[in-house]
Amino acid sequence: MRVVVTGGLGFIGSAVVRHLITNTDHEVLNVDKITYAATEGSVASVAADPRYRHVAVDIVDAEAVRVAIEEFDPDGFIHLAAESHVDRSIDGPREFIMTNVVGTYELLQAARHHADRSGRGDGLRFLHVSTDEVFGTLSATDAPFDENSPYAPTSPYSASKAASDHLVRAWHETFGLSTIITNCSNNYGPFHFPEKLIPLMIVKALRHQPLPVYGAGDNVRDWLFVEDHARAIVRAFEAGRPGQTYAIGGNAERTNLDVVQAICDLLDHEAGPGASPRRELIQFVTDRPGHDLRYAIDASKASTELGWIPSLTFEDGLARTVRWYLENEWWWQPLLGERYEGQRLGVTGS
Repeated sequence: MRVVVTGGLGFIGSAVVRHLITNTDHEVLNVDKITYAATEGSVASVAADPRYRHVAVDIVDAEAVRVAIEEFDPDGFIHLAAESHVDRSIDGPREFIMTNVVGTYELLQAARHHADRSGRGDGLRFLHVSTDEVFGTLSATDAPFDENSPYAPTSPYSASKAASDHLVRAWHETFGLSTIITNCSNNYGPFHFPEKLIPLMIVKALRHQPLPVYGAGDNVRDWLFVEDHARAIVRAFEAGRPGQTYAIGGNAERTNLDVVQAICDLLDHEAGPGASPRRELIQFVTDRPGHDLRYAIDASKASTELGWIPSLTFEDGLARTVRWYLENEWWWQPLLGERYEGQRLGVTGS
């Protein structure tokens, strides 16, 4: 199939592009306007393949999207383009509304019209990649989120993603577009922009800089290795039932403090005996406004219907991730100098 992937130069999007080109026969049009968190280096391993091409198009630009779609004539869409950092959404919510809500609307309209114009009708598939954060927060004893969990977003980011989910579902019910939604837990792995917890802590620990942990570090996330998520996305795109939602998770709940301490220990092991313990670099800082306590996912529907399960434990995936950052300074070092310097974001909002 010919597949449009939006946001394919970002963290999760690039993993999907690499998976599609390496493990399937699909052709890929990567629609990515190249924001601060997007890098062409993330798809360098497949960029020369004749089945891959990239266009620098903003999904909010309806005319540019229409032209790109008409020229490529896709059989389906995997929609990942989004602003995704909660702290940045506190500092500047408008960009999240424009990309995540308006951009999703424009892409849905373009897909709908392409389905009609091309004669593909309900055979054209539209997979929308979302987040578990749309469901709000869990207590320590609540059952994990699943496909029936009510929406209760608490940040500008999660609210914008919740709105986009509702649009996707409405375009299926009203216009008959064959949409599928996935809601995933926290991802980690290679090519992760170093503003998020795991890559930021790795980079700071490598430099022996203070490791800021929000509050008491007891916020819990369910962690999933990004390449396992890419497999789930492609599987849902190919085999998911239109109109359905699939919750995707790693079954790996860890507190933020647990994660940071594990990173410190892995880097200490790499450094060998005699090195100063990196756990001494941990500093507890003022918590994020509205910081959700816990996310967790019940992915049994994805397992039953799609035949998907994570392939890596959190410990194996984290070790692989730390090793990747140690061996690929060429990718992340320029980002720190040009786009982000590790400073605190989202303290007071604007």
